Amino acid sequence: MDFEESRILAHSHPSIDRLLRHPWAAAAIGGVSLLGMVAAFAIAPTAESPRVAPTTVLERLPAPTVILLKSENAAFLREERVRRGDTIASLMNRLGIADREALQFIGGNRQTQDVARHLRPGNTVSAKSSEGGELLALYVELPGEDALLVVERTGDGFVAQQEALHLESRAVLKSGEIRHSLFAATDEADIPDAVALQMVAIFSSEVDFHRDLRKGDRFSLVYESFTHRGQTVRSGRLLAAELINDQNVLRAYWFQTEDGEGAYYAADGSSLRKAFLRSPIEFSRVTSGFSGARFHPILRTWRAHKGVDYGAPTGAGIVAVADGVVETAERQSGYGNLVVLKHQGRYSTAYGHLQKFAKGVRRGTRVRQGDTIGYVGQTGLATGPHLHYEFRVNDQPVDPLAISLPRAIPLTSSRRTRFNASSTTLQAQLNLAGQTTLAAIE
Repeated sequence: MDFEESRILAHSHPSIDRLLRHPWAAAAIGGVSLLGMVAAFAIAPTAESPRVAPTTVLERLPAPTVILLKSENAAFLREERVRRGDTIASLMNRLGIADREALQFIGGNRQTQDVARHLRPGNTVSAKSSEGGELLALYVELPGEDALLVVERTGDGFVAQQEALHLESRAVLKSGEIRHSLFAATDEADIPDAVALQMVAIFSSEVDFHRDLRKGDRFSLVYESFTHRGQTVRSGRLLAAELINDQNVLRAYWFQTEDGEGAYYAADGSSLRKAFLRSPIEFSRVTSGFSGARFHPILRTWRAHKGVDYGAPTGAGIVAVADGVVETAERQSGYGNLVVLKHQGRYSTAYGHLQKFAKGVRRGTRVRQGDTIGYVGQTGLATGPHLHYEFRVNDQPVDPLAISLPRAIPLTSSRRTRFNASSTTLQAQLNLAGQTTLAAIE
């Protein structure tokens, strides 16, 4: 692999890329403590979108020469969900905004101050910014209300006002070609990061997005977009995706059953969703494996280690590896704070030494794959912060790193008929988006 091709492998976040291209913005970040740089590459489940009948919009991409010579008026739409302890400033940081004037306005405006004091985890904040990180518009969903706080840049500075929220849904077709990195390509195609991350999540079992992408790889997407006053406020679910990686064509289609359950499927109807995730915690390392005899560091005796220990910082999120029902959520002797989930058939999983349980996690609670169920700690018999994870078959622990995990339940014949009709329509839209890109390149 030559040097130019290896550059494709690095996928830094687009907001950081833009800031690094503007020294004044980097300096501004260094001088304002509230704007400390944060880069996150988390893949989390998309929240349920409002049930609004979509319309389809095809957006043509300009030729690559125009894309690469983008004007100073180019705008980027970013969105973030409010986290516990967030402020407007911390949200603007994650949104890639480096704008002293905007921060001064938000800090001194009574309306924005009132909203900042009532931010609730899970609410959506969106921002439209220039390539240099200047704020053009900020949209904050008000907690408990069908309303938005809108902050907009005008010729005389900024104005802030509350507006009733009237969301309209549309299906957007976009496509692009990878020239430098995935996020650079989605930026060029004006695709929100939240949509790009969904594509990564869907194909991550087939493609290592840090190492496998090549210059010339292409993608086409169909996704939901929600607008207010004709202005895009946030993106929704990715409905269909095609990725051509090193001439290998991957496709995924969203399909929702009559009972409201949805997942992604390949063209042949096979599920792209794994019935069980291989690991319940991201960015961790195995510190102790499954063993019939291990010297216990606290009890100072040899005993079986019936799970896998993952070293991670205190407070790191732990997710359910599969859909299930909480069977246990309590403190249990050496396990400390323990969650046990009952899954389909004869399978269950256990998560020990938790610092605390996630909100709402209690006996009888139903959880979905990827839901946060607790946080890394060192309760019980633990020498340091880590997760003790057990995979059980008929209540007997087995090595989760060695077992062949069960596959997702396939579609029934009746559902397969409905899926075929839906995927045919989505494939036609993907083809149309892909042809637009090829026409621009040619």
